[in-house]
Amino acid sequence: MKEIFGVKRVEYEGAAGKNPFAFKFYDADRMIMGKPMKEHLPFAMAWWHGLCAEGVDMFGAGTADKSFGAQKGTMAHAKAKADAGFMCMQRLGIGYFCFHDADLAAEAADIKETNRRLDEITDYILVKMRETGIKCLWGTANMFSHPRYCNGAGSSNSADVFAFAAAQVKKALDLTVKLGGKGYVFWGGREGYETLLNTDVRFEQENIASLMRMAVDYGRKIGFTGDFYIEPKPKEPMKHQYDFDAATAIGFLRQYGLDKDFKLNIEANHATLAGHTFEHDLRISAVNGMLGSIDANQGDPLLGWDTDEFPFDVYSATMCMYEVLRAGGLTGGFNFDSKTRRPSYTYEDMLAGFILGMDTFALGLIHAARLIEDGRLDGFLNERYASFNSGIGRKIREGKTDLSELAQYAERLGAPEMPGSGKQERLQSIVNQILFGK
Repeated sequence: MKEIFGVKRVEYEGAAGKNPFAFKFYDADRMIMGKPMKEHLPFAMAWWHGLCAEGVDMFGAGTADKSFGAQKGTMAHAKAKADAGFMCMQRLGIGYFCFHDADLAAEAADIKETNRRLDEITDYILVKMRETGIKCLWGTANMFSHPRYCNGAGSSNSADVFAFAAAQVKKALDLTVKLGGKGYVFWGGREGYETLLNTDVRFEQENIASLMRMAVDYGRKIGFTGDFYIEPKPKEPMKHQYDFDAATAIGFLRQYGLDKDFKLNIEANHATLAGHTFEHDLRISAVNGMLGSIDANQGDPLLGWDTDEFPFDVYSATMCMYEVLRAGGLTGGFNFDSKTRRPSYTYEDMLAGFILGMDTFALGLIHAARLIEDGRLDGFLNERYASFNSGIGRKIREGKTDLSELAQYAERLGAPEMPGSGKQERLQSIVNQILFGK
């Protein structure tokens, strides 16, 4: 394929540089807390948005040409997308990719032919992987776009549709293992409901869990040793989705005995749609031992849908990386589930989007490391809960007391003093100082 991005390699040139196709902050070999930046930030390109998103919205046709010089729907187009994807990743130094089955090759009239096409294109991708050293982060099955999934996949009211979804999951797992993927994701695009009037919630959740359990059993049988992921999302396209947020997904996994094999793939835009901050869902995942991977995008707080923008909010990226560093890193990586805005329709815009996102998370990593090394935030937390380090507080933490003893303690105390100040404003000032001070 001829050069389509206008640059052979995006290099690090530093914050003072004016070159639009150079990194200002992402310096892959820069050491941060004992590891090079590229190891803290294992970036991945998403096949669907990077190579398939054409700028279509509910009010207009696409603006971007993602044909890459081939007729859409053909195997030639599937291979042209692969060529463009690997070219893009090489230009940026991105080490991973991830995929939906339906984005690798166009679906055929029957599943046998679809699977043959998937075998052909993944054979082609394997060659590209060997040539470039680029790896597969994770795979998944698109069980939301086709009309058959209008009522969900695992949650469908049709046993035939459920069986077809299972067949897709089986093949997607085969492809993930074939490509050496580190994980497999369940993104519940339509696993939810529009109204409770026509929905048996328990029935649907039990069926979703059954599909996931079958996937684990089959995956382990064929040698898949990585993590399975749920990617929480509260709504859109369904009014309510069963994997609403991190806490809801964790509760679901524990209820159905799936928590030993599953972790969470957290997306910033999905967390904010649920009314949380990005860092909230990361923290909830981490404290429950289920922080696995990250969809690295952001949403627009003025828009009520999943905009999947390339991240540019450095404050949010800092809080994200603060959670990731405190959790000891990810088992997965940072997948750019991001797309350029509809008026940004050139290949150069696509490259610029990735540069923006990679620089944003690089800045977030730098600042988060400084917050941790500064020590004042951790120091405050230790001081805030110090009353539980000794005396009655220690007995509470160790489970060596009961309500009767605590009631007697309270009577002797008379009335407790006010708890220590939360000092929120002071702590926020520290964050600003680290981010913007010199």
